[in-house]
Amino acid sequence: MSLPAFFEGPLLALETSCDETSAAVLRGRSILSNIVASQIEMHRKWGGVVPEAASRAHVEAILPAIEEALSAAGVGLSDIEAVAVTNRPGLVGALSVGVTAAKALTFVKGVPLLGVHHLEGHLCSPLSVADLPFPHVCLIVSGGHTELVEVSELGSYRVLGQTIDDAAGEAFDKGARLLGLGYPGGRAVQEAALSGRSDRYPLPKGLKGDTIDFSFSGLKTAVLRLVESEGERLSVADAAASLQETIVAVLTERALRAVERIGARALTLAGGVAANLALRERLATECSRRGIGFWTPPVELCTDNAAMIGLAGSYRLARGERDGFDLDATPNAPL
Repeated sequence: MSLPAFFEGPLLALETSCDETSAAVLRGRSILSNIVASQIEMHRKWGGVVPEAASRAHVEAILPAIEEALSAAGVGLSDIEAVAVTNRPGLVGALSVGVTAAKALTFVKGVPLLGVHHLEGHLCSPLSVADLPFPHVCLIVSGGHTELVEVSELGSYRVLGQTIDDAAGEAFDKGARLLGLGYPGGRAVQEAALSGRSDRYPLPKGLKGDTIDFSFSGLKTAVLRLVESEGERLSVADAAASLQETIVAVLTERALRAVERIGARALTLAGGVAANLALRERLATECSRRGIGFWTPPVELCTDNAAMIGLAGSYRLARGERDGFDLDATPNAPL
């Protein structure tokens, strides 16, 4: 099955679902600019995202991000022919900032407005590097989501497996806090693991048997007990390496099982945890060994960004989809 057409006019995309204020300009599938204003330093002192603070920061950052994206793309606001914005799911206050800005821009300019599902943005992010085959399986892994999705074509998705409790990214973040490694947890664990032994501390992999679902709550509890039982004897590097290895092994095992179960010949990896180098390398190696195509976007398109929202919005705009000014910010929405 071939890829659909994409919106050819300059498209402005906005993403404010959590703690990244992002604006991008695309023409078709070509990403002309992708500006991300991160709030990591602000939230670091709290060890996690504070919704009210995130919303205020989005208000301050959204217009400068749009101006920088337009400038970097070499286009003016008068050139923009449509606006796509993340409107679901996410922190409702944060989402509202992007949706409000998008509505204002489209009202003034009289151009189409389109709300985009955040997870569909992640699903479309590998389009930045390849013409994806269909059907394929996408492993979406982030702080709030861990899902295996069958992608029959763009716009046609079926969740094959998902976490029954906590997301993989949450396990990274909680593990990092317990080990005293700071925020954001995924990056901190990856760096600490470089000098550690991944077989030092055996940790539970959650659900057993022939499943493609996930469970990471037991892993978080196991890390807590490890820290308490080892005390000063604990090797933080070894614990970080063991934690990372456990998560990577589970994600790889279930993803390959899902590909085999539906008879697909390709796997994509997306979401914030897709930036983890150990996971990228493990999946690339195992897919190559099995003759399975594997694609993942560059690291800068794994974390929340507007370019991926533009990719999802571009094909939907090309097939005539539009939203009105009653578009809402929706905190919870299935794919």
